[in-house]
Amino acid sequence: MSILYSPATLGPLTLQNHLVMAPMTRNRATGNVPNELMADYYRQRASAGLIVTEGTSPSPNGLGYPRIPGIFSPEQVDGWRKIATAVHAEGAKIFVQLMHAGRIGHPLNLPAGTRVLGPSAIAAAGEIYTDAEGMKPHPAPEPMSESDIGTAIAEFASAARNAVEAGCDGVELHAANGYLLEQFIRPTSNRRTDRYGGSIENRARFVIEVAEAAVAAIGAGKVGIRLSPHGVFNDMPDYPEMAADYAYLAERINQLGLVYVHLVDHSPMGAPPVPATIKQTVRKLFEGAMILSGGYDAARAEKDLEDKACDLIAVGRPFLANPDLVARWTSGAALNDIDFNTFYTPGPKGYTDYPRL
Repeated sequence: MSILYSPATLGPLTLQNHLVMAPMTRNRATGNVPNELMADYYRQRASAGLIVTEGTSPSPNGLGYPRIPGIFSPEQVDGWRKIATAVHAEGAKIFVQLMHAGRIGHPLNLPAGTRVLGPSAIAAAGEIYTDAEGMKPHPAPEPMSESDIGTAIAEFASAARNAVEAGCDGVELHAANGYLLEQFIRPTSNRRTDRYGGSIENRARFVIEVAEAAVAAIGAGKVGIRLSPHGVFNDMPDYPEMAADYAYLAERINQLGLVYVHLVDHSPMGAPPVPATIKQTVRKLFEGAMILSGGYDAARAEKDLEDKACDLIAVGRPFLANPDLVARWTSGAALNDIDFNTFYTPGPKGYTDYPRL
C-alpha cells in the first residue's frame, strides 16, 4: 500500500494524500491582486493533499517582483477567497505562503510610497527584472529601524488573519530563498549591532517574533515555516555556523508549536546539498510535521515517507507542468515537458494550458 497517496494528518487537518504542491512564484497577479486565472491554476492542481501558494506579500513594501500577489487589501482577500473556494471544491487544503521580499526588490516593482527594506544596507549581488525597464541591479535596501521591524511583524500577523478570513487553511512563513526573514537569519546580509543582529539568538529574533505574532493571530495549528539551509539563491552564501544556526532555529520553532517545518534542498537547481545531518537534526528537534522538498519523483518520495525521514513530500516543477500529477504518478503516465520560457510571463500560456490525461 502506497503511503504517498494515502490520507495524511497535518495538525487539525486531514489531507487527501501525502503530496504537497510546493510554492512557486508565477507572476500572474496583475495589479498584485489574485484573479480568476490564478483560481483556475490552483483548482487544476488540487489533487495534491496540500497546496502552498506562491509567495504572497504581507506588506506593500514586500512586493519585490512584478505581478506577485499580496494579502493586505480587501481586494486581495477577496481574490484569495475565490482561490480557496476553488481548491476546497476539489478536495485539497491550502496554505498561503507569506513572503516579504525585503532587499530582493526594486522601486520600479513597488507601489508609490513604499520602500525597499532589509536588515542592513547591503545590496544583493545581481539584478532583478522590472516590467518597466527590464533588468536592473538590486538596490541597497534601507536598514529597518526597530519601528519598521515592529510594523513588519504586525503586517505578518494581519496577513495571517486575512488568509484565514479568506477561507484558507493556514499560512507558511517564507524564511527561505533569500527573502526578508532569511535576510535577518544570515550573517552575510544582517550586519546589525542591535538586538536583531550579531549572535544567532539575535539574528533569529525577527523570525521568531513574526512566528509568535502569526500564532497569536490564528493559532499554531495553522502556521508553518519554510527554511533553506545551504540555499544560495538571492545572494545567500554558505557560512561555517550554518548547521548550528538551523539547529537553534528548529528548537525555537518547536517551542512555538508550529504545525510544520518545510525544509527545501535546492541542490537539484545547483545549490550545495543540504547535509542529511541537518535534515535529521531538524527532524529530531522539531516535534511537528516535517515537509521535505527538492527534486523528488514518486519513487524517492515513497522511500522517504517509508523511512520516516519526513511526514509529507512537496514537489514544485512537476506540478507546474502536470496539473494532474497525482493521476500521472499513480498510473505511471509520462509527464509533460516544462516550458521554462513561460514561468513568469503574464497570461494563461504555460500556466493553465498544460494538457491533462
